[in-house]
Amino acid sequence: MEPFLKIERDGSVVIASLNRPETRNAISETAHSEEIAQFCADMTRDRSVRAVVLTGEGSAFCAGGNVKDMANKAGMFAGSPYEIRNRYRTGIQLIPAALYDLEVPVVAAVNGPAIGAGLDLACMADIRIGSEKAIFGETFVKLGIIPGDGGAWLLPRVIGMARATQMTLTGEIIDAAKALEFGLISEVTSHDQCLPRAVEMAQMIAANPGHSTRMAKRLLREGQDMKLAPLLELSAAYQALAHHTEDHAEAVDAFTDKRAPQFKDC
Repeated sequence: MEPFLKIERDGSVVIASLNRPETRNAISETAHSEEIAQFCADMTRDRSVRAVVLTGEGSAFCAGGNVKDMANKAGMFAGSPYEIRNRYRTGIQLIPAALYDLEVPVVAAVNGPAIGAGLDLACMADIRIGSEKAIFGETFVKLGIIPGDGGAWLLPRVIGMARATQMTLTGEIIDAAKALEFGLISEVTSHDQCLPRAVEMAQMIAANPGHSTRMAKRLLREGQDMKLAPLLELSAAYQALAHHTEDHAEAVDAFTDKRAPQFKDC
């Protein structure tokens, strides 16, 4: 069996593609979640990686859970309520925890449908670029279930509580234009330019020192739940660290010398 993630690298940018086009990249196996979690840990550990692009192979970004498995009470949906609860906790819930802790900035190239857990996966990225063919739906209630992978926490932080409540309680599917209006995605591109634009965005991030983008991402994440005073204290501590890096010195020297910087990720 091929890995669930197809990994490619272009310099300091890593492209990770969900690689089950025959199931529209549905996530229903614990192994899929474990692989994504391990990938996130590897990316954080590798300081030469400065940005990640997340996309899907085939026509979909991610169709969420496998509805056939739901109907057959198979895979992660098998067993007693206690077993299913534990399977969520040790399976698909690994993904939001891992992506939240991932230090490297993530750009999602939403190349097609992002439905249910697929929409929530897109919300775990820091920046989302949408293809004109992309559609988005928090459709759990349509199947008589709820967002079991953290969507009730993620979606309101991306588009606000009012619109997140609307999408969650109606299960409506919106197109790329509406997603742009909602602030769910930053840009809409032609279908064939979605991934190249996401890679371009990742390269713009990767042109900066890795330590500064990683710490800036962490500040943005922590700032969602912190009061101003502790965030300012954390910012001061991070800034003190940043001022003592070689890459900060190189950035200042390059700016003064009017030349391109050569960062060493240190």
